[in-house]
Amino acid sequence: MDRLFTPDGIVGTAITDITCEMVMNTGRALVLALSRKLQHRVTVFVGMDTRLSSGILESALVAGICSAGADVVRLGEIPSAAVAYLTRSSKADAGVMVTASHRSYEINGLKIFSGAGYKISEDVEDELENTVCRHPEIIPLVSHERVGKAIAYKNAEWDYIRHLLKTGRYDFTGIRAVIDCANGCASSTAEKLFSALGVKCIMINDKPDGININSRCGVLNTTSMAKLITERRADIGLVFDGDVGKCLALDEKGDVIDGDQIMAVLSLHYKNEGKLKDDTVVITDTSNFGFRHFAEANEIEVITSRPGERCINEKLLDGGYSLGGEQNGKVIIPELSTTADGLLTAMELLDALKKSGKKLSELTVVMEKYPQVLINVGILPEYKELWKNNHNITDLIERRQYGLGDDGRIFVRESGDEPVIRVMVEGRSFEKINRYANEISDMIKEETGMMPVLRKSTDRRTGFENSRQMETV
Repeated sequence: MDRLFTPDGIVGTAITDITCEMVMNTGRALVLALSRKLQHRVTVFVGMDTRLSSGILESALVAGICSAGADVVRLGEIPSAAVAYLTRSSKADAGVMVTASHRSYEINGLKIFSGAGYKISEDVEDELENTVCRHPEIIPLVSHERVGKAIAYKNAEWDYIRHLLKTGRYDFTGIRAVIDCANGCASSTAEKLFSALGVKCIMINDKPDGININSRCGVLNTTSMAKLITERRADIGLVFDGDVGKCLALDEKGDVIDGDQIMAVLSLHYKNEGKLKDDTVVITDTSNFGFRHFAEANEIEVITSRPGERCINEKLLDGGYSLGGEQNGKVIIPELSTTADGLLTAMELLDALKKSGKKLSELTVVMEKYPQVLINVGILPEYKELWKNNHNITDLIERRQYGLGDDGRIFVRESGDEPVIRVMVEGRSFEKINRYANEISDMIKEETGMMPVLRKSTDRRTGFENSRQMETV
């Protein structure tokens, strides 16, 4: 592989793309990078999600780390945020999670955390990538007493749950919730946590078999949950992904509440309690335009970052802000966690719901979701960045932005982890934004010879993508 890291860590088809050898060498390269900076024997915490290949890759990772002379603490199947927390609280030197988050079971990868519990920096990624992809021969192996040992962390899951329970005085007695565990790591943690807080839990997709992780469930598929919420007269639905980094919600009517709407509810909740630092929230370039209107109406300042957890965290830490996140349900609350934690996000949302005395649909009405159209246009490597210099493309974008005025926006960018240009248009009029998005994507295709590969749209009622709204082109 010429490029190891994407904005979401190392991701690819398990065993064939993300090979055992590559994972083993990544573990060794991590030890080499840490050993250059530290004066003691390195310790790495390792967790994994429930997909079929995770145990294989976890074993390869452990072998690589130990063969380079570092010790490993194995956490087992546990959320990514738990790896970050236990790494930090135990003063380990790094943490690694074997996961591909929301993706299907055949995909897998690695998320790497520093000893402080944050995603490793781009500089460290570049160092690991250079070692693994170009100079694996520099990785030293050890023998005799220098070989690392691997031990199991007993009660890792309960230590993480107890940590979450200590983050605040929560009492959710009387709340009835449907909880979709995506057949991932939430399957063994969510019910224990929320039951302890008084929630009447209706659990679904909580029986992982290695293959059913994120399959027709979780954050990418909420159709069955919407029906169950109304049938069981639940107050809320909570939806996670495979490693519990993301959390979406459904209101009592079964309508999806995405990450932007969750942040709208939490930002008002925090502001009312005097906990929203500088009345500021960090969002991304791809956050719904409706959030900006909500923020302006409620005298909340918006700081914009590039998409991705690391970029959001940089803005949060630079300003000391209290809340940031993305539309996909990845929310970061720096005072409580160093990384996106779906269980923590759900707890804070339940706290806002309980204290308000309102229904969730009444809380989320503060933000109007603007319809969005997203078209991904496939590119060849030699076309990267060239579209920005094409006046026919840029002039059309400028004209269409003028046509939207203050009621919408156009956002065109190259993806960080796949070979596509993303054309996103949003505004109050679905007919107008749909026309504009197709015009721009067709222009890109005409000027560069590329092909639109996927069209997505979101309607105003749910503000969320689903399979009926996706068309392969």
